[in-house]
Amino acid sequence: MYLTQGLHRGLQQTPEREMMVCGGRSRSFREVADRVARLARGLIDLGVRAGDRVAMLALNSDRYHEYLFAVPWADAVLVPLNTRWSVAEIGYALNDSGTTVLFLDEAHAHLSSALCELCPQLSTVVYCGDGSSPENAVDYEDIVAGAPAARDVRRGGDQLAGIFYTGGTTGDPKGVMLSHAAMATSWLGAIASGHVFAAGQRTRALHAAPMFHLAGLAAWGAATLLGGTHVIEPRFDPVAVFAAVESQRVTDLALVPTMIQAMVDHPDLSDYDLSSVRAALYGASPISQTLLERAAAALPQAAFTQAYGMTELAPIATLLGPEEHTMAHLRSSAGRPAPNCEVRIVDETGAEAPRGMVGEIVVRGGNVMLGYWNKPAETAAALRDGWLHTGDGGYLDADGYLFVVDRIKDMIVTGGENVYSVEVENAVARHPAVAGCAVIGIPDARWGERVHAVVVLRPGAHATEAQIRDHVKGSIAGYKAPGSVEFVDALPVSGAGKVLKRELRQRYR
Repeated sequence: MYLTQGLHRGLQQTPEREMMVCGGRSRSFREVADRVARLARGLIDLGVRAGDRVAMLALNSDRYHEYLFAVPWADAVLVPLNTRWSVAEIGYALNDSGTTVLFLDEAHAHLSSALCELCPQLSTVVYCGDGSSPENAVDYEDIVAGAPAARDVRRGGDQLAGIFYTGGTTGDPKGVMLSHAAMATSWLGAIASGHVFAAGQRTRALHAAPMFHLAGLAAWGAATLLGGTHVIEPRFDPVAVFAAVESQRVTDLALVPTMIQAMVDHPDLSDYDLSSVRAALYGASPISQTLLERAAAALPQAAFTQAYGMTELAPIATLLGPEEHTMAHLRSSAGRPAPNCEVRIVDETGAEAPRGMVGEIVVRGGNVMLGYWNKPAETAAALRDGWLHTGDGGYLDADGYLFVVDRIKDMIVTGGENVYSVEVENAVARHPAVAGCAVIGIPDARWGERVHAVVVLRPGAHATEAQIRDHVKGSIAGYKAPGSVEFVDALPVSGAGKVLKRELRQRYR
């Protein structure tokens, strides 16, 4: 498999079908393939050679879509960068990867000089935004207009497709190396499950989650393999999503829980026709059962699928399908392994744990990363005997359904008892005044750690710490209930929409 395969397939079978819609621009498979081939030749003319790294720091766009094809077409390696990072973090990733060419859009063009100064190996900046390019940058559209079409080298298989940097929660970001085969295996495994997108139907997939993130990229990859149409929004905005779904008759959504929360809370939700949505894929972080029920009510015609995984797994490990969402006892599950994966639970010695016992989730399959770029020790710690050690705690039930309880390092030990934040978050979220919450452990002189809930209330709602605590005690053990509650206007989130618990903990460390 190779990342450009879906583009070639669409060019052969449906060349005039609309492949991409972004803002006021729409292009067919034939038009996209022509522009990609020219952009690839432009990269080669700029000095990009086999295996060179080419980075993108930009919001979602049609040019991001073309970059994802053109870089492997030119036999090079993708390095999509987190748009929420600081200059120092971006500079670290560029230097660590040895990136020589960087694409910047109008939202990030002001960083050009600083990044060139931080990264001496960076030979070329390509401006991929609208309007005039900065003085020190080459214009994207000039490259496409002025270059002849290059032949696709069909870089693929076990060759490196991209370096995808993790958030750096425990030090410098780690560059996850994914092969073409690993990414395609993950996407095809999800499609083969029958839950993700629908082969044989006209898929119109909305991309509002950031394309630098593997969750957003997986939706892009699956839709490409099926010959679907990509409807691209620069960033997530509830009203923009509503409008795009209505005007473009979007059939498939891929979102993270914080985005779903923003949509169901928005007062304009009922003003738009969202009836075209037939499937909603969510993942990247836990979702409360209350939010899931509200989302299902907002999109009653949509079949919901949950995906669990991580960047190192390209990114999907397990799937919980639409039918399983109708079974109350499975709604808190992450589903069963995707067709391409094996999943098991191991104890501290590495031995497989009995069903129902919490341990570390480990995964094996063709979607597992090659390793961490320039980090052999971290690679050896994560990849052991063919299994990827996720760092997540969970258990398998008698039927092989995976229940994720927490990041192992996020588990709260209070008074000698283990408390898993996801369980407490679900209990807090069932309070009618709560819009969202995050639960962390904070230092406590008596108990070692205290269960602390950070809560966002719904507009106009009111609740006290005692009311939240009493509500939680009605559904889970008293020692798991928050010892303290903090009310905030919003939770800190990453560019991919994950709640940044490390930022919450920093207030107490």
